[in-house]
Amino acid sequence: MLRIYDTLQRKKVEFQPLSPPKVGMYVCGMTTYDDCHIGHARSQISFDVVARWLRASGYELTYVRNVTDIDDKIIARGHERGEDPLALSRRFTQRMREDFAAVGIQPPDREPLATETIAAMVEMIDQLVKAGRAYAVDGDVYFAVDTFAPYGRLSGQSLDDLRAGARVETDERKRSPLDFALWKAAKPGEPAWEAPWGRGRPGWHIECSAMSKQLLGDTFDIHGGGKDLVFPHHENEIAQSQSCTGEHTFARYWMHNGFLNFSGEKMSKSLGNVFGIRTICERHEGEALRWFMLSGHYRSPLSFEVERTEDGQPRFCSLEDAERKVDYVYSTRKRVADGGGAGPVEAGALAPEIERFRAAFTDAMDDDFNTALALAHLEAACAAANRLLDTPAGMAKDTRRRSLRRATVDLAWAGGVLGVGGEEPGPWLARRRDRLAVRRGLDGAEIDRQIEARTAARKAKDFARADAIRVELADRGVELMDGPDGTSWRVVG
Repeated sequence: MLRIYDTLQRKKVEFQPLSPPKVGMYVCGMTTYDDCHIGHARSQISFDVVARWLRASGYELTYVRNVTDIDDKIIARGHERGEDPLALSRRFTQRMREDFAAVGIQPPDREPLATETIAAMVEMIDQLVKAGRAYAVDGDVYFAVDTFAPYGRLSGQSLDDLRAGARVETDERKRSPLDFALWKAAKPGEPAWEAPWGRGRPGWHIECSAMSKQLLGDTFDIHGGGKDLVFPHHENEIAQSQSCTGEHTFARYWMHNGFLNFSGEKMSKSLGNVFGIRTICERHEGEALRWFMLSGHYRSPLSFEVERTEDGQPRFCSLEDAERKVDYVYSTRKRVADGGGAGPVEAGALAPEIERFRAAFTDAMDDDFNTALALAHLEAACAAANRLLDTPAGMAKDTRRRSLRRATVDLAWAGGVLGVGGEEPGPWLARRRDRLAVRRGLDGAEIDRQIEARTAARKAKDFARADAIRVELADRGVELMDGPDGTSWRVVG
């Protein structure tokens, strides 16, 4: 039974979809005016795993994630660079997709663009104006927050508290400082579209309401995003959506991921700790970033450890450890496959740790997507599989064979759910090895030549020379692994 922590109810609740087995999920996506950083990765990896687990659990998921491709920041960045804002946004949207793919974030089922949904937004705003929930002033349109009594429930604030805490409002055209823009009148040099109130463009909040309504209906199952979006963005979405649909429940469950911190501090350009996904993937495998992000619960803050080298370059300590763990999963999977794990799964007794693994992993994921515990179970299963290979005499031959075959299937399944350790092991291990070799200044071709010399020495029964080559390579951080198909090597890291 899947349980989800619902931000609105402030507790874990049983997940009961509106129309099972169908599930609709909407997650706030990117405003594409710059490259994505690792804070964005935290949110999108979290909900990528939610989507993967829902599908693995048998749900027929429709996953919608929007792209804000027109916005104040996009316009400002375009003018700053002397580039058409819409062209700039298209370029960064493509880079976003490349960055997300590099860290294993699967594409959503639908990825609506704000500029392609203008008509639906205009229609929704028009309904709100006609219902007396919004008002037009000099070509701008504002939502009247006072017309929606439940405003503030998601963030745990009352209208009275919000009014008392509101900043001094300089725009006297607004009826209340809490009112927010649904439509912005056109300014010179900005992209604009036709609307009943004059040419302009939509406010940020309305796009998610219009997109979710258009693609998922008045009510859908899960709405997700970062904790920073609870107020005012998601609060505003609820107000405008439910005001437009006759107070129908907007989203049945609200999920929000925690922040990514650096030594207790939030990311900040002024602190120099905003690292792009591309920068990370130049130095580490994308799955290392995923492992790190999933090593904490999605709702909890997560601390990213960075050190500076003598030349001032960042060293991503958290990712070095995470990459070793991903390497352990892939190395185990390859070792199991090479050591008897190939072949169909058979009925019969299994090693206890292997038999329990899938159920324990499922329980962890069903408990509000507890990926940290799921990773711990994955590591424990790898350790159990390695023990089977290291001590073959410790278990009946048939039980050992069945356990290795089951481990082959279950480790790949769990890796696919989490997006870590689920690829074919060989290519991943080769990429990791080559990356480490470059980092250590090792020449792969020269290592291959030494392996050939060692193989020749062994054939000539010159075991002293063969051992000397192994020791020499080991001193340089290179481990040799002899197998039925010859000798392979890895960089110990």
